[in-house]
Amino acid sequence: MLHSRAPSGFPALVLNADFRPLSYYPLSLWPWQEVIKAVFLDRVDVVANYDQTVHSPSFEMRLPSVVALKQYVTQDRPPAFTRFNLFLRDDFACQYCGAAGELTFDHVIPRSRGGRTTWENIVTACAPCNLAKGGRTPREAQMHPHHAPRRPSMYELQDHGRRFPPNYLHDSWLDYLYWDIELEA
Repeated sequence: MLHSRAPSGFPALVLNADFRPLSYYPLSLWPWQEVIKAVFLDRVDVVANYDQTVHSPSFEMRLPSVVALKQYVTQDRPPAFTRFNLFLRDDFACQYCGAAGELTFDHVIPRSRGGRTTWENIVTACAPCNLAKGGRTPREAQMHPHHAPRRPSMYELQDHGRRFPPNYLHDSWLDYLYWDIELEA
């Protein structure tokens, strides 16, 4: 049995069959128990390992730190319309003033004026801007979003997610993650 001494108990970075992470935000990580199961079911290839091992009475295995799926998972499905994905689309910033605190969302065309709750009518807004705009249109309030609201693609959300790396990155993951980190000469 393994006793965890590392952050989150030795998770493995999960790559698609093309060796790109399934997701950047949140980062596609599986717990070590799921990874071992996937290895035994021949669903993944082990790309890199931790120094840590797990063992049974008759078997020992180094814990995988990076695995790649054997079957490609298509990533071109439309993203779910969620608060988190909306904030990710808008880079976690108010679309009226650029602030990053007290975020909520705003109907560009107010619901009282027939505006719908869709990708094309919702933007991220800080509480003060949302209150200032109120039930008015952008023209009436003289507050226009920095970017017109629209439905993002999954690729676009993944690209935005790359700007927000998690607090913990294992060294073996860095070759597969493409955040703006300084490369060694």
